[in-house]
Formats: sequence, C-alpha cells, structure tokens
Amino acid sequence: MTQRLEELAERREQARNAGSPRAVEKHHAKGKMTARERLDYLLDDGSFQELDMLARHRAHGMGLEDNRPTPTG
Repeated sequence: MTQRLEELAERREQARNAGSPRAVEKHHAKGKMTARERLDYLLDDGSFQELDMLARHRAHGMGLEDNRPTPTG
C-alpha cells in the first residue's frame, strides 16, 4: 500500500509540472506563463479545485500513446 501511495504522489507531482524545465523556459522566453501560473495569477488562493489531475488522453498512433498532455497552454 505504501508503494502505491508513493506512486500516486509521484504522478501528482508530475501532473503539477508543466513539462520539462527546458519547455517552461522556452514558454517564459516568449513572455508567456504556464497554465498553472495563469491559474495562480488569476484566482484567489484556495478558490480553485482541480478535477481529473491524473487524467490521460486516449490517442493512439504516431507515438501519441507515449505522451501525456502538459498544461503549458
């Protein structure tokens, strides 16, 4: 059970990250914020409840099944 909880915590942390640090840097270099940064900027602390944080897309083909969507906007 402990291992499964650790895996869940790891998946949540991955979902909170907006992709690789390089991707975030490129986004910032364009003067943009990530989706999570925009949410933090626009909403009051504690007023946003995220649903389906761990949802995965169901696309298959051309390697899409190996990728997960990232909230870089």
